[in-house]
Amino acid sequence: MAVGDVASGLSSISAGAYLDIQPGSGVEWVIHNIYHESDIQLEYYDGTLACSFDTDTGAGVYAKYAFHCTNVRRIRVKNTAGTAKLIGYDGVVTKA
Repeated sequence: MAVGDVASGLSSISAGAYLDIQPGSGVEWVIHNIYHESDIQLEYYDGTLACSFDTDTGAGVYAKYAFHCTNVRRIRVKNTAGTAKLIGYDGVVTKA
């Protein structure tokens, strides 16, 4: 991917599992939108420490944000619903 390209993903995440929004080594993304089919918890995560900073119930979207993600410090989304649910994101590559 090149700077300015879209970074995006959509995955089915098992109950209690996480979607890590994690670019490759040396790459940086700014994530603008996080989409969720059901209940979630957002965390700022460095591979060891997790800072939970928001939760949402039901389907929704975190729209027009600027979550900065590197290979080490990133956002991860926990599916807190009782079954597997779809979680997705999109943003822009800021360093390739």
